[in-house]
Amino acid sequence: MPSYDVVIIGGAVTGSSVAYHLAADPAFTGRVLVVEKDPSYQRCASALSAASIRQQFSTAVNVEISLYGIDFLRRIGDVLAVDGDRPDVQLHEGGYLFVATEAGMPVLAENHGLQTRLGADIALEDPAALARRFPWLNTEDLAVGSFGRSGEGWFDGYGLMQAFRRKARSLGVEYRAASVVGLGMDGERVTSVTLSDGETIGCGAVVNAAGAGGRAIAALAGLDIPVAVKKRIIFTFKCAEPVPACPLLIDPTGVYVRPEGDGFLCGTQPPEDRDPEVEDDFEVDWDLFEEIVWPTLAHRVPAFERIKPGRAWAGYYDMCAFDHNVLLGAPAARPNLFLANGFSGHGLQQSPAVGRYLAEAIVHGRPLTLDLSELSPDRVAEGRRVVEKNVV
Repeated sequence: MPSYDVVIIGGAVTGSSVAYHLAADPAFTGRVLVVEKDPSYQRCASALSAASIRQQFSTAVNVEISLYGIDFLRRIGDVLAVDGDRPDVQLHEGGYLFVATEAGMPVLAENHGLQTRLGADIALEDPAALARRFPWLNTEDLAVGSFGRSGEGWFDGYGLMQAFRRKARSLGVEYRAASVVGLGMDGERVTSVTLSDGETIGCGAVVNAAGAGGRAIAALAGLDIPVAVKKRIIFTFKCAEPVPACPLLIDPTGVYVRPEGDGFLCGTQPPEDRDPEVEDDFEVDWDLFEEIVWPTLAHRVPAFERIKPGRAWAGYYDMCAFDHNVLLGAPAARPNLFLANGFSGHGLQQSPAVGRYLAEAIVHGRPLTLDLSELSPDRVAEGRRVVEKNVV
């Protein structure tokens, strides 16, 4: 039976980040296998998401993860270069702009204090200042706006995934196209991985980075993790009037929009009664755009009353139903099964820090760079929620 020191289930951005960080660690001399069921990556979240990064969270751990992430993205050409070929993920630090009415003002103000204490470059502005900075913005019903002057924006998420993957392969990581259908156990430890082609592979550790399939993989090891698969839809459009220097704007309703090429992309979390768990459903709900997204955007940015809708697509994301934060690390009940599940839409921006954290946990048994143990999956059994107020 072939054997690897680490088997990573899921080869998209998180799995490939873990693979790269393992292979790049001078203290690691083992073999790594990444198992990916869809090597075309056509339906993975890394390829279908809005691919953005922000520090505007309400919890210190999420702010610190993204501060690490933006530094990594700025240096990616040097860090992930292969044979002189420097990846470019087209990072555009256009900023996030959260706007709030009087009701939401205390939360943004509290968040701003935390973010700036940790070193994020965030400005809290009143409606008059917002109107000067963004003259196309309707501020009549607003009390405050929180704007990321630097360190926030959007990038090529598919390009980031491929850069991690290419660098990992150049360092000796093996990739294999297959599904995982079984995990062999010896007491609390995972000892083998069975693939869809019938082969069984021995392992010293396993990383569950299977995205929407993460809960099913955990179940193979006897774990029930609170991860639900949700569908999110991204709509695109072009506007008849210019909207200069538009950031990634998040309305108090949760509807968001940002520039993309010569147009815009947008979306929102559907109402609860229209947001079931899904399986094999990539249908675009155009009513969501017509009834909620467009009217909201037209109110907030009057120029968006005159638009030409473009294409739209649906993708999955793994939502942590416990507290909307990733389940990260090995639970006490399975000490060599490392989870990276339930990112709740934040996987791309968190992948650099998460990859490094898990690699250090596997190689060194402890964090050397960032201590993300607050996100341990054991918090579920302990009833300890990491409450994030800025969920988009």
